[in-house]
Amino acid sequence: MAKKRFIAGATCPSCNEGDTMRWWQEHHVEVVECVKCGHTDRRSPVASEDSESAPKQQDAQVIGIFKPQ
Repeated sequence: MAKKRFIAGATCPSCNEGDTMRWWQEHHVEVVECVKCGHTDRRSPVASEDSESAPKQQDAQVIGIFKPQ
């Protein structure tokens, strides 16, 4: 079973509740889920033409950024 982690400060796009989003990977697919309303979002990694090159910054998909206070 995959380790599920909460995303600090994230707000659900469906119910607008804060600190209810959790993230994990399932078969190389990123999954984000709201524990309050059950809203889910799945993203597959972006396939590049040259798999040996490092991913470019504009190609990265950021789910959330942690900013400690």
